[in-house]
Amino acid sequence: METKELLKMLEGIQTIGSIMDMLKANRQRAIYVIYRLRKAGYVRTVKTHAQQRVYHISFENSQPGTGYYDIINRNSPVRIVAPNVYKIYGREVSLEETVIFAIKTGSLRTVLASLSLFKKISDWPLLYRLAKENHAERKAGALYELSRKILRTRRMDGRIKRLMLPGSGDKYQYIIDGLRTSEKEFKGIERKWKVYIPFNRSDLEGLWGKGQPAGIAC
Repeated sequence: METKELLKMLEGIQTIGSIMDMLKANRQRAIYVIYRLRKAGYVRTVKTHAQQRVYHISFENSQPGTGYYDIINRNSPVRIVAPNVYKIYGREVSLEETVIFAIKTGSLRTVLASLSLFKKISDWPLLYRLAKENHAERKAGALYELSRKILRTRRMDGRIKRLMLPGSGDKYQYIIDGLRTSEKEFKGIERKWKVYIPFNRSDLEGLWGKGQPAGIAC
C-alpha cells in the first residue's frame, strides 16, 4: 500500500493496537507502517502517563508549524516536555498568546516557564484582549508583576494595566488550584490583583538558568 493511502486510512490518534486492528496486521507489520509514516514526516509520538506510545498521524505534521511549548522552550531556561502535541499552522504565534495558553494549562511548571516571556512582550493591548477573552486578566497581570520582581521586564502600558486590575467586589482567584505563596514580598501582588501566587522565591531559581527550580513538579 502506498504511503499516502496509509496516511488516509490511519490519520488521527492511534496506538500499535489500533493500527494492528485497522490494517488487520501483526505487531511487526504495524511497527513498519509507523516507521514509513514517520519517515515521511506524518507521525508525532507522545507517551502517556502509563508509558504507552500514542501516535498522532496527520499530513499537517509534515508541514512547518510552531507549538506553544516550542515558544516557551525557546525563551525560557526552564524546559518543558510537551504532554501533548500542540502545533499551529499557517500563522505566527505570539508571545502574548503563549502566556495565556500557559495560564490555561493549569500546569505549575508551564506557568513558571512562561514568566520568561514577559521579558519580550510589548503588545500589551493584545495581551489584554486575549486575557479578557479567556477570563484571565488578573492572572496575567499578577504574573507580569511577579516577573518584574525577578527579571528585567518591559513596563506594561498604564492604561492596559488599569483595565486588568480587579474591582472592589472581585473574589480572589487561584492561578494553580489550592496553591499560594508564603513569601511576604509576593503578598502585595496577591492583594493588588486578588490572585494567589503559586510560587515561592526558591521555586523561581530556574529562571536565572541555574537548573531545575526546587520543589516544582511537571
